[in-house]
Amino acid sequence: MNMSCGLNSKRSSTYDEYNVTFGILSALAILMVVAGHAGYDILTVGGLFPYYSFHVPLFLFISGYFYRKEEEERPFFYVKKKVKRLLLPYLIWNLVYGVIAWALRTFGGFSMGEPISVKSLFLDPFLHGYQFIYNFAAWFVPVLFLIEVMNLCMRLLLGKIRLNNEWLILLGTLFVGMAVVQLSIGGHVWGWYKAPGRILFLYPCFQMGQFYKKKLEAGDTLANFPYFFIVIGVQVVLSLCCNGLAYSSVWCTGFANGPLIPYVTVVSGAAFWLRVAKILAKNPPGRFLLYLSRNTYAVMMHHIMAFMLVKMVLAGIAARTGYLADFDFAEFQGNIDYYYLVKGSEAFQMVYLAAGIGLPLLLQRGLDRLRSMYRTFTDK
Repeated sequence: MNMSCGLNSKRSSTYDEYNVTFGILSALAILMVVAGHAGYDILTVGGLFPYYSFHVPLFLFISGYFYRKEEEERPFFYVKKKVKRLLLPYLIWNLVYGVIAWALRTFGGFSMGEPISVKSLFLDPFLHGYQFIYNFAAWFVPVLFLIEVMNLCMRLLLGKIRLNNEWLILLGTLFVGMAVVQLSIGGHVWGWYKAPGRILFLYPCFQMGQFYKKKLEAGDTLANFPYFFIVIGVQVVLSLCCNGLAYSSVWCTGFANGPLIPYVTVVSGAAFWLRVAKILAKNPPGRFLLYLSRNTYAVMMHHIMAFMLVKMVLAGIAARTGYLADFDFAEFQGNIDYYYLVKGSEAFQMVYLAAGIGLPLLLQRGLDRLRSMYRTFTDK
């Protein structure tokens, strides 16, 4: 995805250049990612659309939508652009989080994160992305980079042999992805195999975005009532007939319903939220939504650390006042998935959600202003 409509798109200079629908869809997708990591089911439509049945593939769908055939005319420039916009910022922040993890282990009594090394800085991001824990949600960035490059190489090759057909590409990648799911169900996707497994599993979702743009978007005109009736009806049937719809994209596990259903839920989830985005796009997005849609990269990178800052404040209150007597310091220092809810209230999850979105955007806003000041200074 683009920085303007997702994780890797080009910034738009005018409102007309901005794809409002996909901008809103990107904002909704990152809200689901943050809410999912906080265990907050606010956007699951009463549990009908579990985040982990489609939300990571939704980012691939959006990224695939924005791929342009013109990129194949300058493939090296395209790869260079992706390195600059996706990979380089990831590697810089990975080092920053390596230092943070080291400092918290050394001075704060925390036990999370690996030591800084060549492996944890440059290899682990492509193997799993959990090397320093506090930025684990950004595992998606190297995967997206590799899928973008794979897509370019595949299309260049197919173009050479005149087989660059969207139906062929979609069905071929789906066949490979379903084979990966079947291998995972059989226990064969483990260890080092998880890295190529997650890439090949998510690869068809990228192609779905391109397929939708080229083959389906022009005919996506069904009225809202029958549209939602069909999509929700399909999802109700899936929920009743399947053994849980959620699975893990990062670990390529949890496929409880065979190789086809995960892709069906990707389609149904994307279809539902794409139509919601189209409805919301009838009015220009507010400034906050616009900024969020253009900075999903920052939110993806930093929202886990934002959660930690909330927990650090709660830990300070518990340590100094005794007010939060049931706060578990051992879990806080050793388990990134520990979320303390004040008085056990699920409403407190909104605090985590607000911090997970707001703090990364504030950080990005500050960085944007520093860049602007630097450019102004250097231009004098």
